[in-house]
Amino acid sequence: MEKTSTFHLQWSHPFPESVVPHLTLHTFRSHEFVITEGDAPQYLYYIVEGKAKVYFTQQNGKVALLHFVTEGAFIGDMEMLDERYESKGVQAATTLKMLALPIHMARQTLLTDALFLRQLCTYMSRKIMHNSAKMSQSLAYPLENRLAEFLLMSQENRVYNEKHTEVAAFLGVSYRHLLYVFAQFVDRGLIEKDGKQYVLKDVKALTRMATSIFKTPIHDID
Repeated sequence: MEKTSTFHLQWSHPFPESVVPHLTLHTFRSHEFVITEGDAPQYLYYIVEGKAKVYFTQQNGKVALLHFVTEGAFIGDMEMLDERYESKGVQAATTLKMLALPIHMARQTLLTDALFLRQLCTYMSRKIMHNSAKMSQSLAYPLENRLAEFLLMSQENRVYNEKHTEVAAFLGVSYRHLLYVFAQFVDRGLIEKDGKQYVLKDVKALTRMATSIFKTPIHDID
């Protein structure tokens, strides 16, 4: 993880001016952990570039992928509000750039800032509604549509290398069914297997399949 002063940067953010001098830019490499599950975060983060994965260990010991977070999302907001909140694991899915404010300073300053709290409440309510709607809507569509969306969401530079076991659990399908659809995608020229990873070959076709679920644009892939 790399830390950089943000005074010369022009990142858009929701923080009040009073804390801007205390912000730093933290950069995490892909697969680097931001927060280890169960550990209290040292910072309140705000993502300005990249994607991260959020994990949770189930009672049976299996690690489950909960969701992805991207630009405009907070990490550590629940821990800032409630020190007893048990942190989920957060790992960079791509190169991840985040504005960071020490969590003790966030509690001292932001929890008494009415404007910031209003923005945070709006953000958290939208996040809950989005996750609920996404879960209910996506389960009504075939696996190929949901997998296309997942491939676009989790790729970095057209390369996909997530664990099949985690993805099968995330999408709510069997491991065998997931492999079957992957093989179909390869046969149709949508993706290409390259060792232990896959390369996205027909992004336009995958985007059409993904946006049939959500009528919102997928982030462009160069």
